[in-house]
This record gives sequence, structure tokens and C-alpha cells, in this order.
Amino acid sequence: MALIVHKYGGTSMGSTERIRNVAKRVAKWARAGHQMVVVPSAMSGETNRLLALAKEVAPAKADDAYHRELDQLAATGEQASSALLAIALQAEGLAAVSYSGWQVAIKTNSAFTKARIESIDDARVRADLAAGKVVIITGFQGVDDAGNVTTLGRGGSDTSAVAVAAAMKAQECLIYTDVDGVYTTDPRVVPEARRLKTVSFEEMLEMASMGSKVLQIRSVEFAGKYKVPLRVLSSFTPWDIDIHEEAKSGTLISFEEDENMEQAVVSGIAFNRDEAKISLLGVPDTPGIAYQILGAVAQANIEVDMIIQNVSHEGKTDFSFTVHRNDFARATDLLKSDIAPKLGARQVIGDAKICKVSIVGIGMRSHVGVASKMFRALSEEGINIQMISTSEIKTSVVIDEKYMELAVRALHKAFDLDQQPA
Repeated sequence: MALIVHKYGGTSMGSTERIRNVAKRVAKWARAGHQMVVVPSAMSGETNRLLALAKEVAPAKADDAYHRELDQLAATGEQASSALLAIALQAEGLAAVSYSGWQVAIKTNSAFTKARIESIDDARVRADLAAGKVVIITGFQGVDDAGNVTTLGRGGSDTSAVAVAAAMKAQECLIYTDVDGVYTTDPRVVPEARRLKTVSFEEMLEMASMGSKVLQIRSVEFAGKYKVPLRVLSSFTPWDIDIHEEAKSGTLISFEEDENMEQAVVSGIAFNRDEAKISLLGVPDTPGIAYQILGAVAQANIEVDMIIQNVSHEGKTDFSFTVHRNDFARATDLLKSDIAPKLGARQVIGDAKICKVSIVGIGMRSHVGVASKMFRALSEEGINIQMISTSEIKTSVVIDEKYMELAVRALHKAFDLDQQPA
């Protein structure tokens, strides 16, 4: 008897009819003899609705004064969907019980709205499973040492599911969503995009970090750390699909590069519209200059992505980096008001109309000329590259946002990603 974790996203839980369908699917797996733990998200749109109510009550404050209460509020969305799913399962004739994160307990740190999981006490869940119950655990939330409800940030239900699967040593964690797997790129941009049967953990991690929205990056990191087998598949297939067929559908995220893996040089094209570039012109080219700039940015809790420093000229250099577009104004203000005057920088300039496009593939390790092929494809479309970043299995470029879709289509074609692997 295998222990299986199912995770269902907000669209899968988006109505009472869909919740009943989820219950029928879970019941099918339970009746096949599996021990079932289910981690649902809030019903689609519910978290946004709750946070909008908070904004109506009181405008947001920069000093995070409301973050504890925002977590208390937002957590109710998952509590509602979990209870509804338990009721639907009971109506199907199965014993089922729902728990909030604090009841399990899923212990986190106290970073409200973006907490990190520290430990999971699975004793209560294991006792219920041994008694033949289906256990539903709220995603997205936990509890800190002081007993405060905490949330893990947007997309945190993926992380909850993988963490539960890791703690309980589940055979597999199935992530049910509104797409039927991981594609070579977004099919809305490239209709010829192809679903991958398998993708390596490293590739999935890079694709998630580069902008792919299929899985939340922290869940992929968690899966990698604890070697949790993941499968991404659609909840919109008929619930009564043959269980053996369903168990092999979607995309398997593998931890072994075996002969059955799709041996493509490039497996996918990821892109991210949410970036902005900031440049400090004419800063001193001296040891520690990067730390003086980026240390202050980090202290403001602003994450930096790509970084480039130009060649020195007469003891001065230009320093550029990218941040999330939501942090662009705050980061720019910090540089102009504090950092640039201290360093004697000539000017601070920024561009919020950029995007990042990346090619990802474990085959890049053993093939030369992959980056040059990428650059040639972009050049032939007249697309200028502003920044470049590389790792062992990915190459990313920053380009003007208006060329994003053209770039993705050109690269998808250049690397033959519309073709089935040999």
C-alpha cells in the first residue's frame, strides 16, 4: 500500500462542482488501496478577495504592521477549501478529516507572509492514515513557535505538499493543476510547444527560477533537497480515468539522468516579464564596490537577479543589476537617495520594460556552441541583448520587453523544440 500525496491548485478547487470532482478522484485512489494525503489551495480568487478586504479596511503600511493579521486572514481560504473537500469525501462514503497547518503541526519561522517550513510533526496524520482515513492538510500555511499562524507566500501550497511528502516519505507527490504537464515553453506564446514526458530536477529548478509558472520554485528546491518524486498533471481530465494511465500522465520530474530521459540539448525556453534593470553609472572601480551597492539592497529585502559590471575607465565603472519589477521603484529610490551620493556615482538610470529569456537543458553540459546558437537566432531577428547570465545548464539574456514573444518563438524553432525527440 503506497502513501501518495495529491496537491490541487486553486482552479482545481474553483467551485463546489470541481471540489466534488476532486473528491471523486481522491476516492478512486483511496479505493485502489493507497493511503492518501491531500493538500488543497484556496478556491481560485479567494486569497485575492480576502487581501482586498484588508486593503479596504486599512491601506497597506510599509512597516509590515499588519502582516501577522494578513496571515491570519489569508489562511482561512485554505481552511475553507480543505473542510469542503473533507465533506465531499465523506459524502462519497470515505472517512476523511481536514487539518489546518497549525493542527498537524507544520512548524515555520516567524517571517509573516513568506515563512519557511522548519519541521513537520506527522504523528497525527500517520495515526489517521492507519485508521483508514483520507487526510486533508491546508496548503500555504503553518505555525511559528509562538503559536501564530503563518503563510508561505504565493504558490506556497506547492511547497506545503512537497514538504508533507518529504516528511512522510511518500512514494510520489502528484501536483494537479490547470495544465497537463511541463511544456517546452508556454503554449500561449508558441502553439507548437510540446509537453515533456520527463524533465530533470535541475532543469525544472532552472525553469521555475527563470519564470516558468508551472511549479513554485521553493517547492522544486524542497523536492530536490529531500528527493521527492514529483509529477505535474491536469485535474481537468475525467476523474474516472484509469488509475494506471493517470499515474503515468503529465510530466515526471526525475532525479536521475537515465537513458529514458529525453536527450535534448535544450529542453525548454523560460521567460519572465517581471524584471527591471537598474544601473549606477560612474561608480568607483575599487574593491568592495559590489558589496556596498548590493549589501544595502539586500538589507532592504530586495532580491537581485542578474548582475553585470563594465570595464573600468579612468577608475570608474558602470554597475547594473535586475530586480523584480515590484521592487523597481523602491530600489531606485534607495540608490538615488542613499547609495549613489555615498559612492559619488554620476547617475542612476533604470528600465522597467525589459524581460528575461532563458534556454535550459542538461544537454548543454556536453555540447559546445549552444550559447552562440542562441545569440545567432536572436541576432537574425534584430533583437539586442542587454545582459547575459549563464550556468552549467542554462543561458539567460535580458532584452527589450517588446521582443519577448518574438525571441521565445525564434529560440523554440532554432533548437527544434517542436520536434519529438529521436
